Amino acid sequence: MAGGELTALIEQLVRIDSVNPSLIEGAAGEREISRFVAGWASDRGLEVELVGGGERPSVIVTARGSGGGRSLMLNGHLDTVGVAGMDAPLEPRILEGRLYGRGTYDMKGAVAAILDAAASARELGLRGDVLVTAVADEEVASIGTEAVLEHVRADAAIVVEPTELKVAAAHKGFAGFEIEAAGVAAHGSRPHLGVDAIAKMGPILVALSELDRRLQSGERHPLLGTGSVHASLIEGGQEFSSYPARCLLTGERRTLPGETHAEIEQELRAITRDAALRMLVAREPFEVDPEHELVQLVRRCAGNPETVGVSFWADSALIAAAGIPTVLYGPVGDGAHAVEEWVDLSSVEKTRDVVLAVASEWCA
Repeated sequence: MAGGELTALIEQLVRIDSVNPSLIEGAAGEREISRFVAGWASDRGLEVELVGGGERPSVIVTARGSGGGRSLMLNGHLDTVGVAGMDAPLEPRILEGRLYGRGTYDMKGAVAAILDAAASARELGLRGDVLVTAVADEEVASIGTEAVLEHVRADAAIVVEPTELKVAAAHKGFAGFEIEAAGVAAHGSRPHLGVDAIAKMGPILVALSELDRRLQSGERHPLLGTGSVHASLIEGGQEFSSYPARCLLTGERRTLPGETHAEIEQELRAITRDAALRMLVAREPFEVDPEHELVQLVRRCAGNPETVGVSFWADSALIAAAGIPTVLYGPVGDGAHAVEEWVDLSSVEKTRDVVLAVASEWCA
């Protein structure tokens, strides 16, 4: 597919509202965009399967090989975050080689690249299968990649999250948590009856800040640096003239390979005093040996860029946990989750060319 056709495909994907409804109540979700992807792939002679069902399906697209070769999965997500504050977020526009719009960078540009690569792979007579898994819900709970992994396996995978055309061999994990401090409600004029739950949260906030300082000055992962912790949300009280009976803090701990959820919970319990701690959603970090055959193949096909770690979490952790060697490689851009988002179009073409070159060798 020529560059103009690839750009047109990205523009079609961006025009389809696929805001994640787990983030924004009543949002469109992935149904329309998954059906568009399925139709596009089917029109080009590729095998198509919708999985996950309901209003939020994911798509498995297969360029079937002749048999006897290794398979390669190319993974990207279809959902986006919300569009609040954006000017015409679903109207893609091009300026100086950049395509602007919600999802261009995170990550419809890369999804278009792997769809194009799969269509091209079908013409190469490869022995192994090339699979595109275009998934729902990566931005929240990754139900799409979990559903896909119940249906397919592969000998290797490339997750095309934006890596600025570098090869990413590691990323951090995360654990969300809530801390709830209890007080006693009373009229503000009766301090002998009231207990201030917000004030009780103060020392905990100080302790979280100190924990973050220790983490960021501690042992460093060679690709990821250090772990971290921060307070994200805080709420409590009902009006200025009353003692607050409750204060709720929500926070996040970013984790490194080798750190366990049990250790993180123990770490937080040590600073919560008599407050209640609840662990929320957590995802494991990811790493692959930089010397692994797959990593080295992607590097060679990409012109030997730097091998890096990335701070964000991605579905690569789930794919690797399923026993599939995995690496991340994707385009250049900016504005993930921001009010101005763009992807560099030449880097999308480069992503397409690199994953096709990897498939040509890996699946041959």
